[in-house]
Amino acid sequence: MTPRRFLKWAGAVAAFVVIVLAGMLIRSPRVKADDGDGEESKIQQGFAIAPVDLNLSGKNRALVGLGSYIVNAQGDCNGCHSAGPATEFANGGNPYFGQPTTVNPKTYLGGGRDFGPFPGPGPFPHIISRNLTPDNTGRPEGGNTFEQFKTIIRTGIDTDNVHPTCTGAPDGKCIPLPFHGSLLQIMPWPIYQNMTDHDLRAIYEYLSAIPCVEGGPGEPANRCQ
Repeated sequence: MTPRRFLKWAGAVAAFVVIVLAGMLIRSPRVKADDGDGEESKIQQGFAIAPVDLNLSGKNRALVGLGSYIVNAQGDCNGCHSAGPATEFANGGNPYFGQPTTVNPKTYLGGGRDFGPFPGPGPFPHIISRNLTPDNTGRPEGGNTFEQFKTIIRTGIDTDNVHPTCTGAPDGKCIPLPFHGSLLQIMPWPIYQNMTDHDLRAIYEYLSAIPCVEGGPGEPANRCQ
């Protein structure tokens, strides 16, 4: 091969490589945008699947959307924090009956589901899910601040101390050893504690934006007023 022919061949190869690399650079952002894994797509999906009207006044819209995605598409929070399977879905909206899913807004995240006696049959307290909706302060979970909410998720501490550890014979109100009564026993906080602060902030912001629901264990009457 003559030097002139070699240079011509090498130049063609280099040009081909440049074209391929340019194509990859042009396509890669489009692939990333279309893969559905970006936070913006989760925010949009969160608003699309929110089962209740949201109050965005004074809220971070992006966090509310992301929080809805986590609560409604990943965490299934309403599965535990509604009044139970019988009222979790609206009439004609129970997917387990083959109906299009429609969440019951009257019980959405309002708590009240009875998980039965814990840790089993006997003189043990019933674990009942708490009301996560905002009270009259506008803050969720009975008025908890974000720092309180984050501490609950990170540590599992039951700040209401609903079922203390038994110091004597079980009386239907206390949790027997080796269970630690100061900790939430049904809430899957050992899993949720691995979430980032950003995700927890998004959940809190979403819970602050949903409508208040009356009721729930330990909640005062007219908590929404």
